[in-house]
Amino acid sequence: MLTSTLDAATLEHLVSAAVAAPSMHNTQPWRFRFRPETTTLEVRAVPQQALQVTDSAGRGVHISVGAAVFNLQVAIRHLGREPVVHLLPHPAEPDLLAAVRLAGTTRIVADEDRDLYEAIWHRHSSRLPFTGRPVDPVILAELATAARAEGAELEMPDDVEVLRLLAVTAEAERRNTTEPRRGAESRHAIHAADNGPHGIPAAALGPQGSAGRLPVRDFSAISPAEHLPPVRFEAHPCIALLSTAHDEPADWLRAGQALEHVLLLATECGLQASLLHQAMEWPDLRWSLRDPQHGPGHPQMLIRLGHGAEGAATPRRPASDVLDGEPHDPR
Repeated sequence: MLTSTLDAATLEHLVSAAVAAPSMHNTQPWRFRFRPETTTLEVRAVPQQALQVTDSAGRGVHISVGAAVFNLQVAIRHLGREPVVHLLPHPAEPDLLAAVRLAGTTRIVADEDRDLYEAIWHRHSSRLPFTGRPVDPVILAELATAARAEGAELEMPDDVEVLRLLAVTAEAERRNTTEPRRGAESRHAIHAADNGPHGIPAAALGPQGSAGRLPVRDFSAISPAEHLPPVRFEAHPCIALLSTAHDEPADWLRAGQALEHVLLLATECGLQASLLHQAMEWPDLRWSLRDPQHGPGHPQMLIRLGHGAEGAATPRRPASDVLDGEPHDPR
């Protein structure tokens, strides 16, 4: 049982769980500081690590940080403590996106929390083809419930709507690969992985679909030297649309929490997932992803789900690199 302070090893373990979250182009745009006087972990955005063109509004940074905050919650519960989350706690500090206080010392960890904790260390995107085996509708319903628990909605479009969503995504992918500055950011993500624990290593890149149905992001931005041979993807991909009722920074953070809850639960259920974010990066295309029949929601992420190979993981910076200050060590 922990006291009101955390020893260095426990603190680094919590931060390691947080940084296992996904982020755009694996930029890992976060830093952490522990406040022993309030037993609180502060989570701050690092603007200089954001994608200046692709994510100029910072929505992707907020979603990434929200995912890290959810991992923190799961890891804190695994220690037997109760996390109390405050989003955007101090408006005068715009880079301070969340504060997570460790409250209570006697909470019994539920079985589902324990499962999600293990999933933190196994979850990663798979940009490979899936088998095409249908995803159990019961699991899809559980994923929707998980998103709703974090203040978001996860919709499962029908086949006709999936084709429309993928067509919009394909247009976004075309724009991304032909717009020079965005292409440069994508290529930088590949080369960054050669020089440190961030970016997308070549082993984690996905091939393009031979039938052109599934627009997997081409991080090489149509550079033939870095292309993989095209392959056949599943004919009927399972696509889920994550959305929020509003579209303010707090909603982006909630979308990140919901995204990670969905991804961890999917991992625990034996599913693979990849993120189709391209259309979210263009305001007109993002707006066109909305289905008016389901109300005025704001799309935040398309998630591809299925059965198949895990693919390669992307690297993460060690906790010591993103943790500011020294924790109090009672020893």
